[in-house]
Amino acid sequence: MPAEQVCAPASGHVDVAIVGAGPVGAALACGLQDLGLEAVVLEARVRLEGPDPRAIALSEGSRLILQRLGVWDELGPHATPIESIHVSQRGSFGRAELTARDMAVPALGYVAQYGDLHGSLVRRMRACDARVLTGARVMAAGATTAYGMVRFLREGKEELLTARLVVLSEGGKGLPAAQRQDKDYGQAALVCTVTTSRPHDHKAYERFTPEGPIALLPLGGAYALIWTTPAQQVEARLALDDREFLQQLQAAFGDRQGRFLRAGPRAAFPLRLSLTHARHSPRLLRIGNAAHVLHPVAGQGFNLGLRDAWRLAEALADLPRERLGMVDMREYDHRRRADILGGSIMTDLLVTGFSNDWPILRQFRGLALAALDLASPLKTLFTRKMMFGARTW
Repeated sequence: MPAEQVCAPASGHVDVAIVGAGPVGAALACGLQDLGLEAVVLEARVRLEGPDPRAIALSEGSRLILQRLGVWDELGPHATPIESIHVSQRGSFGRAELTARDMAVPALGYVAQYGDLHGSLVRRMRACDARVLTGARVMAAGATTAYGMVRFLREGKEELLTARLVVLSEGGKGLPAAQRQDKDYGQAALVCTVTTSRPHDHKAYERFTPEGPIALLPLGGAYALIWTTPAQQVEARLALDDREFLQQLQAAFGDRQGRFLRAGPRAAFPLRLSLTHARHSPRLLRIGNAAHVLHPVAGQGFNLGLRDAWRLAEALADLPRERLGMVDMREYDHRRRADILGGSIMTDLLVTGFSNDWPILRQFRGLALAALDLASPLKTLFTRKMMFGARTW
C-alpha cells in the first residue's frame, strides 16, 4: 500500500478528528504529538504530496512555530528570507521601509513554494502519532453533547467516525453551515513568477495602486508576483502574451526593480474576506480557512491559520484526555478572535484605503506612510504585528 494510503480504522471513535490535511490541518496533527491522543486526519485527496510552485509567505512567528513542530530544518533550505519590505503607493509621495536589522531578527519572514511547505508538514505528520485517512470525502460534520461526528464517503461506502473533538480545517470550510460575514472585493489575485533586471537582494515590495496592491516576494532567484486585478479585467490580463503582460506590469509597478524580463505561467483566484461568527462548541472547532479567509495583502492568511493550529494544540495539552470536548473553549476562542479580527481589520483597511485614486486619500496615505517610516515605535509595532499577530498589541 503506498504511503498516501495509510489509514485509520474505517469507522470508530477517536480523541481528535481533523477534517483536512492541508498545511493547517497537518500542522495541528504535528502539534498533537506526544500528548497521548488518538488523532485521525480525513482528507478527500488520495495523494497528499506533489509539486506546487505557488508562493506562500511565512512570517518570522510562523518560522518559530514550524521549528517547534520539527518542520523547519527540512523546509528552511528551500525558503527565501525577506530581509526588508518596501511599501509605497503609485503616483504619490510617501514610502516606508521595514528591515530585519531594525527588528534585530534574521529575517522579517520567508517565502516558500506551497508544495515544499505542505510536503514537509505531511512527512512530519506521518512521523507523528496521527493516522491519515485519504480518499475520505466528508459529507457532514456535527456534534452532540456526548461526542462529535464526521460522516464521510470512501471507496463508494458511507462511514461514520465519532470523536471527543472534531476540528474543521481547510477541508471543512463548508461543514457544517455557519453564519459568516463575507465581503467580495471585486478583485482577483493574478499570480506567477517574474524575473527583473536587478537582483532582489531579499527585498519584498508592497506597491499600492488604484486597482489594488502589487506584491513582489523574493523566491529563489526570482520574484513571486501577486497582482491584485479588478475581477472584470483578469481574464484579459491572463490572455496577454508575455511581452504585453510585462509592459502592463512595468507601467503599474514602476522601475524600482529595473525592468521586468520574464514571466512564468499565470493563474488567478478571486479575493474576498470571510469570517465565521459561529461560536465554537466544546466538540466542534474551526481553524484555518474553515474559520477565516483574508485578502493576501500583507501576507496574513496562512500565518493566522498556523497560529490557530499551534494555539489549539497548546490549549489541548493542558486538558486531561477525558475532558476533551467537555470543556468550554471560550478562552481559546477569545484569544484567537482577537488575532483574527486584528488581521482582518488591518488587511481590509489596507485594501479599501489604498485601492482608489481619490486625491484627498492619496495625500493622507502619503503622510501615513511617511509617518510610519519616521516614527520608530509605530514602525516597530506594525512590523511586530505582521510577524507575530495579536500578542504584539
